[in-house]
Amino acid sequence: MGAATGLLDAFRAGDRFLATPTRTLLAHGVLAEVPHGPEPLARRVSATLADARAARHPAPVVMGAVPFDQTAPAALVVPETVRTRPALASDPLVALPADAPRSRAWTVRPHPAPDVYAEGVAKAVDRMWQGEFSKVVLARTLDITGPNELDLPAMLRRLARRDPHGYTFALPTHAGRTLLGASPELLVSRHGDRLVSNPLAGSIPRSDDLAEDVRRAVTLLESAKDLHEHAVVVDAVHQTMAPYCSALDVPARPSLIRTATMWHLSTTVTGTLAHPEVSALEVASSLHPTPAVCGTPTALAREVIRETEPFDRGFFTGMVGWGDADGNGEWVVTIRCAEADSRTLRLYAGAGVVAASVPADETAETGAKFRTFLHAVGADL
Repeated sequence: MGAATGLLDAFRAGDRFLATPTRTLLAHGVLAEVPHGPEPLARRVSATLADARAARHPAPVVMGAVPFDQTAPAALVVPETVRTRPALASDPLVALPADAPRSRAWTVRPHPAPDVYAEGVAKAVDRMWQGEFSKVVLARTLDITGPNELDLPAMLRRLARRDPHGYTFALPTHAGRTLLGASPELLVSRHGDRLVSNPLAGSIPRSDDLAEDVRRAVTLLESAKDLHEHAVVVDAVHQTMAPYCSALDVPARPSLIRTATMWHLSTTVTGTLAHPEVSALEVASSLHPTPAVCGTPTALAREVIRETEPFDRGFFTGMVGWGDADGNGEWVVTIRCAEADSRTLRLYAGAGVVAASVPADETAETGAKFRTFLHAVGADL
């Protein structure tokens, strides 16, 4: 009791924190940075971990974030020290409420404005009806600025205690910036010869009214539009993982998972690794980006994103996680996140747009996804 929440409470700005359904990690210092370069990322990470092991580090681990654009520099390091404890969800003390956010005069600036975002969705839907592509994920941002320096440890505690079964992280990226988030989506994990991916696609905002919340969950499970969107993502994950596996199990129909603000269609894909030298990060790099955060076909969806979104995604819809020198690790899709500097948070949220999408509904969905972070800081739209 208290082992995992002890690490959560010990986090300070500049540390690296990651909580998953299997473990809680808190890291200090930097032993080595993974260099940027033309070689595949997984190979660079493997070489950095091998060097750390050769330098007599007993159990080197890489932690950090990879951007949406894999050609851009990642923020991955081998920390000097890593403390590991069981999962947050297994610690009874995680049920204790976090301190309420202090009252602040937040300035909230959407980028783009909701009506402009809806126009972008409408244009994408028109192009899909013309047969150009079948799906694109379009995002928008909120810049939230407060009068005082941000309390990152307090925000992290609120995120983790609200959804302890998910993937909560706080990771330095650029100088003076921290990537914070609570993602529900596992891109891929590897433990020994077992691979697991949990793609999410198709979602609906939750309701505070229990009967309405259940009705929305049932509606999502029966939504032809959302089931199609989900099937496209699961098929892409299946096709990408198959060459790495000697056996692969893909359920025929999705199930539901919930966060504090959203219902999601979910499929857990499990496989047996055929080649033991393949790391979790190598498989994750092959999967990234899935249609759940980019679109279909991928190259054209990327182009639509560049044309439509008036900002650089950076680490949003990239991946965060950890990996060891034996190839084990967990890599998570970077959603429900924000980048923080001393006084400003940039929040990100996206929605999957298909031919049946309604612009107002997709705009509302991004608004619901923002609530994860708005709750953590005590702000509102």
